[in-house]
Parts: sequence; structure tokens; C-alpha cells
Amino acid sequence: MNTSIENLFLPPALITSLGLMLAGQASAQTLTTLHSFSGNDGAGPNGLILSGNTLYGATAGSTTFGQGTVFAVRADGSGFSTLYAFSGNDGAWPNGLILSSNSLYGTTYTGGDSAAGTVFTLNTDGTGFTRLYSFSAGTWDSSGSAYVNSDGAFPSGGLVLSSNTLYGTTGFGGTSGEGTVFGVNTDGTGFTTLHAFTAISASYPYGNSDGAFLQAGLILLGDSLYGMAHQGGSANHGTVFKVNTDGTGFRTLHSFPSIHSVAIPSVWVLLNNALYGTTISGPVYEAGTVFALNTNGTGFTTLYSFTALNNGTNSDGAGPSGLVLSGNSLYGTAGVGGNVGGGTIFSILLPVSPPQLTIISAGANIILTWPTNAAGFTLQSTTNLVSSSVWTTNSPPPVLVNGQNTVTNPISGAQQFYRLSH
Repeated sequence: MNTSIENLFLPPALITSLGLMLAGQASAQTLTTLHSFSGNDGAGPNGLILSGNTLYGATAGSTTFGQGTVFAVRADGSGFSTLYAFSGNDGAWPNGLILSSNSLYGTTYTGGDSAAGTVFTLNTDGTGFTRLYSFSAGTWDSSGSAYVNSDGAFPSGGLVLSSNTLYGTTGFGGTSGEGTVFGVNTDGTGFTTLHAFTAISASYPYGNSDGAFLQAGLILLGDSLYGMAHQGGSANHGTVFKVNTDGTGFRTLHSFPSIHSVAIPSVWVLLNNALYGTTISGPVYEAGTVFALNTNGTGFTTLYSFTALNNGTNSDGAGPSGLVLSGNSLYGTAGVGGNVGGGTIFSILLPVSPPQLTIISAGANIILTWPTNAAGFTLQSTTNLVSSSVWTTNSPPPVLVNGQNTVTNPISGAQQFYRLSH
């Protein structure tokens, strides 16, 4: 049972509380495996998008052409189908998807004209595949650690959409070979490099000012794009950065110290004031985690740690990525592990954050209100907060007043504590 912080009414004082659950207050949750890949249906899943009751995602491999697939599956794990299998020139090893109307958009890590990756679109019924952009050819530098070209190469994160422009990241390429942030129109025109990351230093700790080797996609808030680099920064363990959608205003928000070197964030979703993400390795089993972090940088919490691999298999998967949020459920994919080692699709039920309960006095009564979009909560009361206290459901039930659940109680008898119970 989830409850808000109790609100004590003791006339004439009124005490109210916000009932906001920060990321740091979350506890470990139960994971459900929705689908375990076998190879015939794909392998190495790495991203999901949810539309209605259907999850769409991509895999990096399959037995058809060996270049990856786009798939669909219902949110309860039934009805799995392969929508498209890549063959190489159209792209290979697709990444996370984004949905607009009935069109899926995504990137492939390699393939295309120069084997440096592509941007593509596909209808949700599997028809209408179009390669929108093919990244240009480049050259590896003398150490073989940076691939230099004009526009970026080997995109590995998902896309975000604003108006008719898709925004994404590449792990390599650009003028220094350390990756780029790019934009391209949904019809394949207007490709723009918004930011090319600077070269990694040749001396210890081999960092730079802005980041390098991007593996995660972006979050769009207003006209600003937020992202994360796997390497670079002051300690060469990655950065969090921000850049405007027109390419101006690039800013490094955070450089990770070496203590975070085993925690490589691969994707983020945003809920209220908390960011939810995944790591492809973890400090205990190195199989990955799902975590939460408040947007002000506080409250880091590990929601789930994937179990160790045994000969490439386990019960839940390893190397998670591709989170998508629906209600209080996170859906994601794990690139390896599962029953036969081909990866998994999973879901995690998040704790329900209690809504704000407001109490005001009105003559001989008190009026209690809370938002109508907080489904499943019941107003309860008790006369004390000892461990043996009994909470009873308030009578009368709430009525709708000015868009709020509203209860009016008389002020009489002993003091009362109120809570919203779920």
C-alpha cells in the first residue's frame, strides 16, 4: 500500500504536505520478462517505443540477414511480429525508435552507402521502408580510436522529434572523430551537424571539455536538447551536456568522475522531476542497472540490478537500454542474457507517487482536495499515529468541484490525521 505523508488537522492550525516521491525514496522493484529472443525473431534488442498497447523496438541481429530487425509486441508480451529485416545497404544494427503518427523513425549503427550508419523510416504495419540519410565515409586516425568525417558516423542512440526535424547523436565522426549531435528533416532533407565533439587529449586522463563517443539519445525540453557522452569530460568518464536545437549554446553540465566509470548511462526518460535511465554495466555483476536521478542531480537510486550471466544466459537479461514510460511502468530491452542469451524485453512497475492533498478551513468544516488525475487513491483518516492506529475510509466519498476531488468534513471531536492511500 502506497500512502502520502499524513496531514494533521488540529484547529486552528492547518498542516498540509506535498506527498512528492523523489527518486531517492524509490525501492527495488519486481521485473517481468515479456519476451525472450531466440535468434529467429532477432537478437540484441536495444530500444522500445509504446503506442496504445503495442511496443515497437529494434534488434541488432537476426538469422534472416544478420543485420537486425524492427519488431512489434503487445505490452503483455503476446503477439510478437517482425516488421522489417535489414540487409545492409538499407542499414544494419538498428537503434531505438521514435513514433510520429503511423511512422517509425530510427537510426542504424552501420550499413548504408559508406557503412557508417543511416537514418530510416518505416510504417507501423511494416510497409513503406525509406532510407532517409546515409552518413558519409571517413577515415580512422592513426591510433584507430577516432573516425573522422564531415557529419558523424555510427549512431547508437534513438531520435527525438520536434516539428518536422529529427535530432540524434553519433558515437564517432565529425571534425575530431569523437561524435556529433545532428538534425535532419523527416523527409531526409536539411541534414545539419549541430555540434562536433572535440578531440580527446593524448595525455592522462585523456579527457576533453565537452564529451566523446555518444551512446545515448537525447531528451528535448523546449528548444534545448540534453544528452550524455560515454567518454570525455575532465576525467574521461563521460559528460551530461545541453545544446539548443539550432546548434547554439552548447554547455557541459556535468563531467563524471572516475567512480562512475562502470556506470554508462545509455538512455533516459523523464517523469516529473526524475530522470530514469539504464547502465550497460554495474558495480556488482556488471550486467547493468535501471536507475533514477532527480533533475537537480540528487537522489540517485538503483531501481534494479540485472543478475550475473552464466554462459551468456540468465533469467532477466543484461546490458539494458531503450526505456519507455507508460503510466507508472517502465518498459525496456536488455541486449544479451535471458533464457537463451539473445536478450529480453522487460517491465518495471514504479512506485506510485502520492498526489498533493490540500486542507483548508471553511467555517465549521474542513475541505480536503486532491487532483482527479491521481487515479486509485482513497481518502482515509485516523485519530492518532501510533503503530496500532486504524485508518478508515472517509465518508462521504469525494465529489468533483472545479476539477478537483473534494471532501467536506465537519470540525468536531478529536483531532484527525488524513492520508491518501493507494
